[in-house]
Amino acid sequence: HVYGALRAGATGFLVKDTEPAELLHAVRVAVRGDALISPSITRRLIAEFASMQKNSAKADARLDALTGREREVMRLVAAGCTNDEIAARLVLSPLTAKTHVSRIMAKLGARDRSQVVVLAYEYGMVSPGWLTE
Repeated sequence: HVYGALRAGATGFLVKDTEPAELLHAVRVAVRGDALISPSITRRLIAEFASMQKNSAKADARLDALTGREREVMRLVAAGCTNDEIAARLVLSPLTAKTHVSRIMAKLGARDRSQVVVLAYEYGMVSPGWLTE
């Protein structure tokens, strides 16, 4: 809920059992343009952020094995493009697009295109609707 609220533009987040005096303070903080998040939520956010940093380092190492073109192809795979669509978009032959996809799968240890899609999202290479933006 916290991430969704922050993405929607919330300037803070409080838990349900917040005391009335704390709630009033939070409203004043928000009016000043500052942010306030309940301490219990803050601890979890920090732990989540630290975990993301560890996973990011692993992702960086795996992605370093990919060429720039392979990263482009991986993003298009994640968008649901077929080899023919990838080829048309990047001005390649369909066989070259297929070769790129195969090399991506080999380098990342992915069993199939579905795993490539999952990894692209996990690594932050794409987000929903990025191709239509």
